[in-house]
Amino acid sequence: MNTRFQFEESRNTPRIWAVGELCVLIADVLQAKFNPVQVQGEVSSFARASSGHCYFNLKDESGQLRCAMFKRAASQLERPLRDGDLVVAKGNLGVYAGRGDLQLIVESVQMAGQGNLYEEFLKIKAKLMAEGLFDADKKRPIPMYPKGIGVVTSLGAAAFQDVLIALKRRVPHIPVVLAPALVQGQEAPRSIAQALRSLYDRQDIDVILLVRGGGSVEDLWCFNDERLARVVAQSPLPLISGVGHETDFTIVDFCADLRAATPTAAAELVATPTDQMFNELQAYQLMMTRLMNTRLDRDAQVLDTLQLKLGRPSLYMSKERSKLDLMEHKLLPSLVRAQERAQAKLLMAEQRLAPSLSLGFERAQTALHQLSTRLVAAKDGRMKAHEESLARAQLRLQLLDPSLVLQRGFAWLSDENGVPVTSRQSVQVGQVLAAQLSDGALQVKVLAE
Repeated sequence: MNTRFQFEESRNTPRIWAVGELCVLIADVLQAKFNPVQVQGEVSSFARASSGHCYFNLKDESGQLRCAMFKRAASQLERPLRDGDLVVAKGNLGVYAGRGDLQLIVESVQMAGQGNLYEEFLKIKAKLMAEGLFDADKKRPIPMYPKGIGVVTSLGAAAFQDVLIALKRRVPHIPVVLAPALVQGQEAPRSIAQALRSLYDRQDIDVILLVRGGGSVEDLWCFNDERLARVVAQSPLPLISGVGHETDFTIVDFCADLRAATPTAAAELVATPTDQMFNELQAYQLMMTRLMNTRLDRDAQVLDTLQLKLGRPSLYMSKERSKLDLMEHKLLPSLVRAQERAQAKLLMAEQRLAPSLSLGFERAQTALHQLSTRLVAAKDGRMKAHEESLARAQLRLQLLDPSLVLQRGFAWLSDENGVPVTSRQSVQVGQVLAAQLSDGALQVKVLAE
């Protein structure tokens, strides 16, 4: 009874498969139901291994399929496959047990076209080329010794770390400014353009690196955006693109001032190693030293030649000193005689001028005395006139003095605010007024009008 129960239980329990056994079974089912098959799609993420085997994806609008093409089949291709090629691949479906992936083992490939993405790429490229965005005369030289480097990429991208490592190894003294951006997806072109514009107005950098690691055509498609390409072409600073691997080309590469094969290569193009700079400085130092020594040697020879022509300077100076003594001996008697003649002329002139000077002095004193007398008289007259004028003005002021009017019995009336009362209509019955008399003030009250 127990045996029967165990048999029925085992018959109703689902079978537990080993992973590899299940993969082989699935491969056998695919082989029986589908193979061989022909699949049409666009080549993406194409890669050739060192062994000669090729690996890529076939994709369309609704899906993608992993493909492997071994060296024997790849050697029969008319030309190597490229991302964006539209092909018809013939082969056998299978399951790669190592990863559990469905894959097509391609035996032959027939070209069917270049693919929609590639055609769009060529269309955008032709349009921008016709507008002159790729012209070589618009490419600017990259500074060999930048003061600062701007980097546009994703903050978490491996490409950013590769760039930082390369710059730190070669030029650790140059500051790096990161403008983070999305580098994949529909929002990537706008994000990259915004990051680039944020660097365009900075004064602490003079070169920009736009970098991203490798990927499929779809992954890198944001770098083929037409609006982003125009933003890159408008960069006021030299710009280097390092997008993807060496075989990857995007529209941004053609608009940039320089295209690098990889992000690391882009960093190396603007990072002259410090060792190299030191070696160049040493070379310049040696060259300057040689030039200076050559110049000193040549000038020393010129000095020796001039010294030979001049002879002994002390002898030349002795001859000149002798000439100077001779001239001094000749000039001394002439100077004495000239001095004696000048003194005689001065004495004669003094004797002739003495009477004239005495008479002139007397005349000047007489004139000065007359002027002094006239000045005193004029001053006294002017003072008397001013005093009379002042007395008349004082008399007029006294006549205008209000106190004289008050002394004749008049009074000065004003209200409580000090406003003069000049009319009976300006006061009211019962209002208190201030009356200013000649000998003081008092308050009065209006009893009637």
